[in-house]
Amino acid sequence: MAAKYERVLLKLSGEAMVGDGQAGIDPAVVTGLARQIGRVVGLGVEVAVVIGGGNIWRGLAASSRGMDRATADYMGMVATILNALALQDALEKAELQTRVMTAIEMHEVAEPYIRRRALRHMEKGRVVILAGGTGNPYFTTDTAAALRALELGANVLLMAKNQVDGVYSDDPNVNHDAKRYRQISHQEAMERNLRVMDASAFALCRDNDLPILVFNMADEQAIEAAVRGEPVGTLVAGGGVALLA
Repeated sequence: MAAKYERVLLKLSGEAMVGDGQAGIDPAVVTGLARQIGRVVGLGVEVAVVIGGGNIWRGLAASSRGMDRATADYMGMVATILNALALQDALEKAELQTRVMTAIEMHEVAEPYIRRRALRHMEKGRVVILAGGTGNPYFTTDTAAALRALELGANVLLMAKNQVDGVYSDDPNVNHDAKRYRQISHQEAMERNLRVMDASAFALCRDNDLPILVFNMADEQAIEAAVRGEPVGTLVAGGGVALLA
């Protein structure tokens, strides 16, 4: 089956790098991620990745314990760069061409994020790893993912989750009768307060009609299946009646 999308932005949480540990970076897990991304590139899809830093540092948590919020958030941005370099290393060992681009200038290890340059890299088949969030405190990497997806003309924002396989009618960890949606509109998701992602990021996607596909990345075939348009997770897009899985 051919790919459904020509250009995608994949949002990975920092926890995607952890594996069985509580924090840090597990090289074996990152190698597995690189294999998954490599299969997508093999389909001829242009790929950008936004990665979080929660496996190393959580700015909001540090702020709640008394640290200055802006300082804590900048530290979180640096953590995303560490994850980006680890993913770059794994991708290049898998013989994929990559570029790390960051919203915080760090010339020795990454290019500054410049939209037109990022587009050119993607057109040449390079995986573009976008680190440093938006470069501004008070914004999450969800917001960075939505923003970059729109800037780069991605057909879909792929939200890879660690513990859930889509968007549910209620918290499945609390309500065992919660049902997973196969598809739901942005507006319905917002009206039902389904917490697909950070509110600011979700508003960006809704206002610009950017589809969001939420899925569980525990399945090693999930990213490729999502790009092929197979029934994976929950698609948040368009209008119409919400469809339960």
